[in-house]
Amino acid sequence: MPLTSIHHYLIRSSDIERSRAFYQDVLGMHQMPRPDFPFPGYWLGVGQEAQVHLAPSSVDNASLYFIGSPSDAATENSGVIDHVAFLAHDPESVMRHLEQQGVAFRPRYMAQSKLFQLFVRDPDGVMVELNFFGIESDMQWVGEDYNAMPRVN
Repeated sequence: MPLTSIHHYLIRSSDIERSRAFYQDVLGMHQMPRPDFPFPGYWLGVGQEAQVHLAPSSVDNASLYFIGSPSDAATENSGVIDHVAFLAHDPESVMRHLEQQGVAFRPRYMAQSKLFQLFVRDPDGVMVELNFFGIESDMQWVGEDYNAMPRVN
């Protein structure tokens, strides 16, 4: 039973409307149909795939609904996830869009993989990685170079 791709991740958001706006306005996702769960939330996606689920950080009976995170997950805990990554295209356009939205980003580049990355944080502090493959290294905006980083032996 091999895995093929990420299906979704759920964020218990401290401000669900602010998070919804980030994923829609900054990352270009749209709202997807969502079942009638017993708690409020959003499903956001690209194309026909729901990729980000948002739920409020604190609701009555939270321990029944959110079995993967403690009650203080949205305010006191970043959990064990370091980041969530999405494939993307047209990095120059994405960077312009992030700048227009006032969203800080951190660029990185790995020449051997022709991989350019942008890292942004969502309103709840989740690190979101945008991966752009097939990018040549002669660009002026490649950011941090993985090859120049110290190695762990």
